[in-house]
Amino acid sequence: MKVACVGGGPANLYFSILMKRVDPSHDITVYERNPAGSTYGWGVTYWDELLGYLLAADPESASAIRANSVHWDSWVAHIRDRATVSVDHGDEGYGIGRHLLLDILVERARALGVRVEFEREITGEHELPEAELIVAGDGVKSTLRRRHTDHFGPEFAVGNNFYTWLGTTRIFKDFTFAFTETPHGWIWCYGYGFSQTHSTCVVECSPATWRGLGFHEADEADSLAVLEKLFSEILDGHPLIGRAHPDGNSHWLNFRTLTCRTWHRDNVVLLGDAAHTTHYSIGAGTALALGDAAGLVNALYEEATLPAALARYERDRKTAIQGTQKSAHRSAQWYENLPRYIDLPPGQMFTLLGHRHSALLPHVPPKLFYVISQTAESLTGLVSWLGSKVTRTPDTPAR
Repeated sequence: MKVACVGGGPANLYFSILMKRVDPSHDITVYERNPAGSTYGWGVTYWDELLGYLLAADPESASAIRANSVHWDSWVAHIRDRATVSVDHGDEGYGIGRHLLLDILVERARALGVRVEFEREITGEHELPEAELIVAGDGVKSTLRRRHTDHFGPEFAVGNNFYTWLGTTRIFKDFTFAFTETPHGWIWCYGYGFSQTHSTCVVECSPATWRGLGFHEADEADSLAVLEKLFSEILDGHPLIGRAHPDGNSHWLNFRTLTCRTWHRDNVVLLGDAAHTTHYSIGAGTALALGDAAGLVNALYEEATLPAALARYERDRKTAIQGTQKSAHRSAQWYENLPRYIDLPPGQMFTLLGHRHSALLPHVPPKLFYVISQTAESLTGLVSWLGSKVTRTPDTPAR
């Protein structure tokens, strides 16, 4: 099969890797409109469950990703002047620089025979007349998707809060939350390491706080200066690093959750952020993109025709990501309703932060939900302990 992948992000690169592993005879080209090494972004996160899948699918690239990642297994929340630590989160988290992740995937794809062409902007299918399959993995602003908006049916749900994606030379050893109160309301950040020299720091606040602190008028330098003061405790003297626009404006956004009515048209199929987005607060974007890549490869090899394969891919992946999309929506709502939780004792507030994906939490008084969650955990622990104390012979019936 001759395949053209439009967009040089993780989804398309991983798709090309998996296709070549299954059948080296595929003719695959990845087109990226930007120059090599020009990607924007600090670190991306993933979890140990995803790493296990990557190691099974392509051990070479997975081993390189793991070797170049930093990891954490504890979470810290700074609320006002106090810190609460959660040591046993259950899953081990990893961070890796987006630039480095792409370099690893590009190198692996090329080693398998994939052509990766930078500074090649594709504006329509007519520029790829020989391709049997066109994979649109060109991000949330996908050019190919926008050419057929009526068919794909994209819808955007715009979040209420403002956020900005920053870097810092402060190395967070734990996944770190910090909530700071200002005269204009609360502002908070999520920080996590992704290399030996840098961490990601995502800052978020309500529109009232954003305007009250003057971010709607400030340039990036002034915005960073204000934020460094607000988060001085966790930054420990380290600077925040932004991405200045040519006019010097700071880069504040409202998150846009994308859904599409359908993910394929003729021989064009959407992949990753071109098809769907999920709120950054659950750290699932990279995992979903790689999952789409694997899902598309699987469908292509299990169905006899291309239309059947694309229909199966869309059906299977829409089903697979439903739970994550719901969790992301609830997580975003939790932060948009932060005043509901912030005055709880820090330990309780941090517990509810960990339960922000719950469908029940928005409908139950926070203090009552905390009691319910603690009771449930205690009962689970009791059942586990009792189970470990019960011994039966093969002749003894279970009671």
